[in-house]
Amino acid sequence: MALHHDLVGRKWDSGTRRWTFFDTALYALGVGAGADDPGRELAFTTRDSQGVAPAVLPTFAATLVSPRAQPALGDFHVSQLLHTEQSLTLHGPLPPEGAATTTSRLAALRDLGRNALAVIESTSVDARTGRRLADVRTGLTIRHEGGFGGESRAQDAGDREEEAARVRPEGEPDHTVVYRTAANQALLYRLSGDPNPLHSDPALAERLGFRRPLLHGLCTYGFAGRALLHAVCGGDPARFGTMTARFTSPVLPGQELTVRIWERGESAAFEVRRDGRLVLDRGGFTRRAPRPGEDPADTP
Repeated sequence: MALHHDLVGRKWDSGTRRWTFFDTALYALGVGAGADDPGRELAFTTRDSQGVAPAVLPTFAATLVSPRAQPALGDFHVSQLLHTEQSLTLHGPLPPEGAATTTSRLAALRDLGRNALAVIESTSVDARTGRRLADVRTGLTIRHEGGFGGESRAQDAGDREEEAARVRPEGEPDHTVVYRTAANQALLYRLSGDPNPLHSDPALAERLGFRRPLLHGLCTYGFAGRALLHAVCGGDPARFGTMTARFTSPVLPGQELTVRIWERGESAAFEVRRDGRLVLDRGGFTRRAPRPGEDPADTP
């Protein structure tokens, strides 16, 4: 088996994603919006509530990148591929209805010793105006494909700086947000475009060594994004800038998530635990300064 190193630096078209408010509302429900306090998140789940303008959860941007358009990174079995890192940067609030064209590239294949890390960078722009909507960076660990030499994480100065910025501070967090995921959370989330049967098929999950289907990592990421939006951005999507984290342990639908947030000026560090165990680690967040008069409903 071998990795396709010649793909490093190559770009590809990740397609055009069109959405309506019903798509963004379904995504919001898929990451738990309205489950604890329906009135608090009506902007993300309804468009006919008096005095409430419809809005989009910022982490919806992660669904704009289609993994189905991604070229094969090697001749390894798909079971060796693990989604282990995720970062996104918003360039403004997403519109409740719209279309985005996404271009992706394989930024790096890094040698982690036993394993390898593929870093994919994607940029989504408004399909009509060309306005930049979001940048998404995805880290995929490929098990048993390391040892080839070349660039490693330790050799990457940019990654070292990013790691230093995401080290969890000492002391108690400034905010602790607890969410209970629903027993059907994965079934809801998969309707936003990730139909991987690992999250729905009990027989497949059992063959892979799990008691039952897992929650999508990006679903847990969306729960954390909601906590950051309300605790650090005052619920305003225009203030949501960059969010990054690593997936460290699986979550089962129905389990409780605890999001711990440490504010540091315009940035924050965060982590997510379930039953005391880390499931999202090295979380980093930066607030965005919205432009004067910026309104998601007016975004083209």
